[in-house]
Amino acid sequence: MVNLCAVQMTSNPDIEANFAWLEEQFSVASGIENALVVLPECFAYFGASDRAMLGKAEAFGDGPIQQRLAELARKYRCYLVGGTIPIKTADDEKFAATSLLFSPTGERLADYQKIHLFDVAVVDNTGSYEESKHTAPGDQIVTVDTEIGRIGMAVCYDVRFPGLFSAMGDIDILVLPAAFTRATGKAHWHTLLRARAIESQCFVVGANQCGTHANDRKTYGHSLVYSPWGDLLVERTDEPGLAIAECDLRERDTLKQRMPLAQHNRFRSHIVE
Repeated sequence: MVNLCAVQMTSNPDIEANFAWLEEQFSVASGIENALVVLPECFAYFGASDRAMLGKAEAFGDGPIQQRLAELARKYRCYLVGGTIPIKTADDEKFAATSLLFSPTGERLADYQKIHLFDVAVVDNTGSYEESKHTAPGDQIVTVDTEIGRIGMAVCYDVRFPGLFSAMGDIDILVLPAAFTRATGKAHWHTLLRARAIESQCFVVGANQCGTHANDRKTYGHSLVYSPWGDLLVERTDEPGLAIAECDLRERDTLKQRMPLAQHNRFRSHIVE
C-alpha cells in the first residue's frame, strides 16, 4: 500500500509565503511519510507574468527552490514531485518548466521538462495564452523506477496528447502537476485524467492550482487521484489543501491479467532513445 497525495494551492508571486503554506500543511498532515506527494505547476511562484518567472529561473541542480524541495522531501520522508520550477536554458529569454522528483532522503531521482506548451485562446478573462514566448519545450519522455513503483512524469497541457503516455510504456503511477484554467478545467480536467488512468491502467495523481491569483488568472482546482479502473479515489474541490488516497498497486496486476491492453494494442508507441 502507498499513499498518493495531490497538493492543491492558490500560489502567488511570494516564494516564501508559498513555502510557508506547504510547511504548515505538511506539519499537520497524516499519511505523508513514504507517500508520493505531488505539488501543482508553478507552485513556488505564480500569478505574475511569464517574463517575471524568467527572473526566478535557477541553474539546474543549484538554487534555493530546488534546495528547499529536497529539504521538504527529506524532512517529511516522502517522495516529492516539485510541481514545476523555472530552470535556466541556453536562451536567456526562455526557461524550462521543469518538474523534479525527490526521494525521502532528498535525492533528486528525475527531472522532466514540459513538452507541450499552452499557446491557445481560451474564453476567460485572460483570453490568450502564449507559454512558448518565455518557455522552452522539453523533448524527453521521463519514467523512473522507485521503491513505490514506476512513475511517469507529465505536466498540465501534456495530458491532452495521449501518444506521450503510450510512449511511457508500463507505469504504475502518472503524476501531473497542473495549472488548468477554470474554463478548460470545467470542460475537460476530469475527462482527460480519467482517460489517461483507464488507457494506461495506472494510478493518476493530478495536482492543480485553484482560485483567483494575483494576476486575476482563475484556475480550476479539483486535485484528485484516479485508480487504474478510472474510479475517483479522492478529490479536493475548490479550496487549497491535500487530497490523499491509500492505494494498492497490486490492483494493476489483477486488472492487466483480466484486460491485457498492452498485449492487445496494435498501435503501440515506443520511447524514443
